[in-house]
Amino acid sequence: MNELIQKIIGMGGMTEQVIATDFLIAAKSGVRNLAVAITETATPEMREILREQLRTAVETHENISNYMISKGYYYPSDISQQIHVDMTAAETAMNLADK
Repeated sequence: MNELIQKIIGMGGMTEQVIATDFLIAAKSGVRNLAVAITETATPEMREILREQLRTAVETHENISNYMISKGYYYPSDISQQIHVDMTAAETAMNLADK
């Protein structure tokens, strides 16, 4: 996204982080939904199709997680650092609401 547009919407460099976080949340949801669907499926053929989709969803989640870790957006092993990142994002969101 153009830097000027980022500044106009008040998020600066956080736009990439917000998009990545949204993508990670969606990937987690997909993993959960596929796991439930596998347990509700009656045919072996459909279970195998869903298992393959689940494998892909888990790989996608891993790729997004690794990307976010490399960018400093996600700290799954350091809760204090993750809280700091989350608080910064929350403060930015609150400041946007005040504008």
